[in-house]
Amino acid sequence: MKPLKQIVFSSIIVASLLGSSSAWAAGLDADALKTGNGQILSDVSTLAGIGEFEDTDGASLEAAFRAPGSVLQMTDGSLLIADTRNHVIRKVNGGQVITFAGPEVAILKNSQGFPTGGLLDGKASEAFFNEPSGLAQDAKGNVYVADAGNNAIRKIDASGMVSTVAGNGVPGNKDGKGAAASFNHPSDIAVTADGTIYVADSLNHAIRKITTDGQVTTLTASASRVIQIRPGEASFAGDFNDGALAKAAFNEPSGLALDSKGNLFVSDTGNQRIRYIDFGTGLVTTVAGSTPTVTTSSIYGKNELYAEGDFADGEALKSKFDFPKGLAVTSEGGLIIADSLNHSVRYLLNGKVTTLAGTLQTGETDGVEQAAQFYNPTDVLVTTQGNLIVADASNNKIRKITPYQLPSSISNDGKVKVVSGTKLISFDAQPEIQDGRTMVPVRAISETFGYKVTYVERAGKSVVQLSKDDLTVELTIGETGIVKKQTGAADRKIETDVAPYVKQDRTYVPVRFFAEQIGLDVQWDAAHQTAILRTKSFVK
Repeated sequence: MKPLKQIVFSSIIVASLLGSSSAWAAGLDADALKTGNGQILSDVSTLAGIGEFEDTDGASLEAAFRAPGSVLQMTDGSLLIADTRNHVIRKVNGGQVITFAGPEVAILKNSQGFPTGGLLDGKASEAFFNEPSGLAQDAKGNVYVADAGNNAIRKIDASGMVSTVAGNGVPGNKDGKGAAASFNHPSDIAVTADGTIYVADSLNHAIRKITTDGQVTTLTASASRVIQIRPGEASFAGDFNDGALAKAAFNEPSGLALDSKGNLFVSDTGNQRIRYIDFGTGLVTTVAGSTPTVTTSSIYGKNELYAEGDFADGEALKSKFDFPKGLAVTSEGGLIIADSLNHSVRYLLNGKVTTLAGTLQTGETDGVEQAAQFYNPTDVLVTTQGNLIVADASNNKIRKITPYQLPSSISNDGKVKVVSGTKLISFDAQPEIQDGRTMVPVRAISETFGYKVTYVERAGKSVVQLSKDDLTVELTIGETGIVKKQTGAADRKIETDVAPYVKQDRTYVPVRFFAEQIGLDVQWDAAHQTAILRTKSFVK
């Protein structure tokens, strides 16, 4: 999916497409802004795709895809998209989407009117693909395609000619050279510096290797587990086994990523695990993911194709995934994972798994971290600018995850500060910490978000009212608690552990409680003594 599937961060800046350079380019763990619990702060937006199941070129946010399966960044900063169900390769550059390889207008259609694929080499604009999935690029600029529906590995050279490297369009499981070899729904590929190609041969449950002269060999064990798929009909299924490479077993591997040592991460989708192939030792190990052992010798239920998927962050070998797919290695050696049926993007680093963005709920909402939603993400990419790109397959979109950065004017001067998004809020009196809470002058924080401040006396007590549209938030000087009033709803009192107070003719209120009641995400950056307020989510 990516050249060498390892992100080599360069000085290339393509601001018009992907944004300026970010902290992630220097290392997610080292430099990205994180909360106390390790959550990396970010914003999720839509880079391309209107969300319709169509095949439309044009302006990025008006273009349409059908189940985009993979993303690749070219050396000029543009993106290639394996538009799987449209059977073409698309290109995103300068705010526009064009067809890079395959016919611009679908020539072959099925009885429902949807495009169908084919196998034809030649000029890129005249070639045919069938459910192209994984993408990779070599050092010479050649693009390789795991052409899943054609059971073949294709190449688009720098001159725009398409050829078939290996496979012949017929599903099978045979080693050999070029067209003499056969695959069964290859989902992803990775290319080394010397031009060797590794293939996730998904329905053969195997990792294959293609040498520079086109010779295909199988590196792992053949599928030998047999299940009954329906009464009277049996089939081979994937299995699980760590250890020596030649005896290692996989279950529908669908994502590959080479690390800086030339070793291979594998998204072992049907086993709900991330595996690692160390070519130096010849061993396969599990580096993340776990499933219950159903019997004393198996992780599968009777006649079950797959191990049971689930969700859990934490210690890598206790974490849980649900059909993990595309992978990308980061500069500090971490691994980004498209956790497809958990509808989230996960991160493996230093033996821990965290969730970068997304929730278990499907959706297409843009926003911050877990306020954002995905629907069956299938691939991930770290760009040279340090952003994450996600092939959000069932939303028919390409999404971008941008790491949050404080305004450049923020310094570690020991003073308490508050930012709205990336803008420093100016106060006429200094914010301060009281009883572990950030307290701010009420008028400045309220006016920043368009709220009107009024004071009323009630039963001898001074009440601060913050009002906007049909919402009013009331705080009583010297008393804990917030009253939230909204048209058409009963008044709701929310307990707090700190009370507003008056100091130097300024009313100070707890910024967190106010911000959260108006729907903002609130984070605290202790290193800069800064409260960060961000809109949680927004829909285009």
